[in-house]
Amino acid sequence: MAFQCQRDSYMKEFVTSVVSCLPAEIKLESNGKREKVTGFNVVLKDTILFPEGGGQPDDHGTIESWPVLQVTRQGPEALHFITSALTQGQEVLLKVDWERRFDHMQQHSGQHLITALADSMFEYKTTSWELGRHRSSIELDTATVKPGEMEALESVVNEKIRAHIPVSVQFLSIDDPAVEKVRSRGLPDDHAGPIRIIDIEGVDANMCCGTHVSNLSHLQVIKILGTEKGKKNKTNLIFLAGNRVLKYAEKSYITEKSLTALLKTMPEEHVDAVDKIQKTMKRLQKSNLTILRNMAVLIAQNFKSQPDRGSFFSLHKKPFSSMVWVFFVNQLRCAVYPQDTVIFLTVGEEKGAGLFLIAGPEDIIAALGPQVSELLQGKGSGKGGRFQGKANSLAKRAEAEALVQECSRRHSAGEE
Repeated sequence: MAFQCQRDSYMKEFVTSVVSCLPAEIKLESNGKREKVTGFNVVLKDTILFPEGGGQPDDHGTIESWPVLQVTRQGPEALHFITSALTQGQEVLLKVDWERRFDHMQQHSGQHLITALADSMFEYKTTSWELGRHRSSIELDTATVKPGEMEALESVVNEKIRAHIPVSVQFLSIDDPAVEKVRSRGLPDDHAGPIRIIDIEGVDANMCCGTHVSNLSHLQVIKILGTEKGKKNKTNLIFLAGNRVLKYAEKSYITEKSLTALLKTMPEEHVDAVDKIQKTMKRLQKSNLTILRNMAVLIAQNFKSQPDRGSFFSLHKKPFSSMVWVFFVNQLRCAVYPQDTVIFLTVGEEKGAGLFLIAGPEDIIAALGPQVSELLQGKGSGKGGRFQGKANSLAKRAEAEALVQECSRRHSAGEE
């Protein structure tokens, strides 16, 4: 059985009747999580809403005023999941989300065209494809592609689009000799009824269940974005078709305008400008690390020069990045030695979140670490005379410092 959406992919509204409506439960993605939704699976006499299959996602739309949240195929039937019950025999109006449908038609017909030409031009067979939300990919049965091949492929693909070539749907009986001449990746085990063929005149004839444009000109344009390494010596060809190309161009233009304003250069100079900025940043980072190293040495020398310095060292700094903090801490710890000195370092706003570290003789740091972490409302870990972590609040830093200093004093006095 072929659904109405497979006979006429351009139909946007359709009146049909309810065959059955049974309670069901599905999982739908919401904010990155899959959540259970209870509702009903509705089977209709016919449908213009395409059920997921052949690499193509399902259609969205409505039955009367109820949003159809999922359409799946079960044998010869399409199950429409909605959250309200309908009555058997009830006449209903279906509407398809046309923007989504037409996008899927463009991507799917675009895939057929690219697949056919990649095979005829370079003998690259398609082993699978994926219609993604933002871009689509075709898995080619080749480990690599040669320089210039994708550009040549894109050129011929768009020539075919400009040639206004018709795309037709044919239905053949499964025992028709013509079926043997048609490209196929195989039929589902539960397939029943005639074989559906998508015929791009003079270019390709392929078994397919999906929705397609009626003329290649409706694809508007195809952009091959490039290739990526695939699985098991395959290559993934990434492409956009139709309105996705226009949206991509618009987004790229907005980005280009923003970069022009920020970099104060013409678009063709953006790469050079960013390259110069990155090189300048690397030089500045190197200079900053040198300054931090020198600062750590000076702080340590000042500490060591104090006659009554004892064996406790404490320092708090305003926020730096995590990378700079690690570098500074390591430099300072090395410079402050000897080993019996207990070090307490923090970075962050005075009463805000931050980072902390205590270091010194292993026997007291192991006990001090969890206590300091608790005072600073943080979490940390350590070993070998070093304990560090994140502090959610430095409001009690003074208390933590007093605790560490007292433990250091008692250790030096031999009281522990």
